[in-house]
Amino acid sequence: KKQKSPCIDICKFIGPNGWCLGCARTRDEAKKWKKLKPYDIKIMHKTLKKRMETTRTLFNIKSRLSEEIINIKFFFYKLYHENL
Repeated sequence: KKQKSPCIDICKFIGPNGWCLGCARTRDEAKKWKKLKPYDIKIMHKTLKKRMETTRTLFNIKSRLSEEIINIKFFFYKLYHENL
């Protein structure tokens, strides 16, 4: 069974790593998603979870608005993965 994309339609690539604000993938990773093997998708999900936590930590330093965006992103990310 093919895994759904982690995209939650908040596509804004930010920071020096170019991670998407919505799913934490880079543009290149998002483009290659459909071609990934199940094992690679599993590893990518673990990587994305770590990135989300890193991104959340970095944005806590920024404005309150930025934190609210990250909290929403983290909520949707967790919601998506709990329903897989």
